[in-house]
Amino acid sequence: MEKKKVPALRFRGFHDDWEQRKLGELASLITKGTTPLDKSNTGVVNFVKIESIDESSGNITITQKISLDEHNGYLRRSQLKENDILFSIAGTLGRVTSVNKSILPANTNQALAIIRLKDGYLDYVKTYLKGKAVADFIKKNPTIGAQPNLSLEQVANLEIAIPSVPEQIQIGAFFKHLDHLITLHQRKYEKLQKLKKAMLEKMFPKPGCSVPEIRFQGFTDDWEQCKLGDVVEFLDTMRKPLEGAKRVPGPYPYYGASGIVDYVDGYLFDEELVLFSEDGANITDRNYPVCFLATGKYWVNNHVHVLRTKKENENNFICNALERKDYTQFNTGMAMPKLNKETCKNIPISCPVFQEQKKIGDYFRDLDHLITLHQRKLEKLKNLKKACLEKMFV
Repeated sequence: MEKKKVPALRFRGFHDDWEQRKLGELASLITKGTTPLDKSNTGVVNFVKIESIDESSGNITITQKISLDEHNGYLRRSQLKENDILFSIAGTLGRVTSVNKSILPANTNQALAIIRLKDGYLDYVKTYLKGKAVADFIKKNPTIGAQPNLSLEQVANLEIAIPSVPEQIQIGAFFKHLDHLITLHQRKYEKLQKLKKAMLEKMFPKPGCSVPEIRFQGFTDDWEQCKLGDVVEFLDTMRKPLEGAKRVPGPYPYYGASGIVDYVDGYLFDEELVLFSEDGANITDRNYPVCFLATGKYWVNNHVHVLRTKKENENNFICNALERKDYTQFNTGMAMPKLNKETCKNIPISCPVFQEQKKIGDYFRDLDHLITLHQRKLEKLKNLKKACLEKMFV
């Protein structure tokens, strides 16, 4: 008996088999553009490239313009219309979006295929192109030259499983709503990150100043200029590296210079402490925090300093005071950036009284909590989308 072509997960009320159709049968046009001759970027027509398309949301951000003359002449073939699907076919394969009228007039280059549908529901087809079946097709079919690419013929031969129009609409609307939620949480997450960055600048004194630009009501005294060694003690002698082969999996976080790198069956510390990166490219690159709090029971390796704040100093205040600094001038490494213990002890740090430190520390705890909540929600939504893309399509 022939196996029915139906997905593992389906909206209630739909039972019919899905039909296999080639993308070329669903489209009235599959084409691509080319590189503009005029590189001045002074025109009035939006030019969409792969890097213009956000991989997660599909949102388009315009960074290049072309002239109207080129748009209507040399690049006439690739003039975009509302609801055109753009599908990346060179370099980064399989990035998908559709054209909103708000970006028109617009054009594109040879790295993006333009798919203009005559059949099939737009949001369904666009979502299908983001799914596992198409990802598998891309892995099997790229022509490898200077960079991976798909031909327009290969795109036209890409098979799509098509249910009835009502089911297409249900599925398309579901993923459109999911993408909207992902975009909302992404924006909230990014706004909170920007807020934190701004407040780290404004709630700590600028170089040469003795008070910050913004402070809590009731505090007016100058901040005291100290050295890090005056306000913390180093517990580096208590840390212990564990080679990967010697780590027994367990429930306790194993910290390194970049944060948690593993979970092990044992711990060295059972208190809230400040962890401060000792080595690694991130000390100068700053792609993730160099200073962070560790709480509960955990293990620490020898790539991160362990700091316990002295009396009248607050952990999260010290942590954020360190996080906002530029460590280029303190780098003692040659091939690899490094902050050795003696250098760290002499890092200057401005400190107010304990009560103000606590207010600032608590403010950033609350802000970090909100950032973490949105980050987790974002991850859950992305994981939900990934699971649904696998289960809701044939």
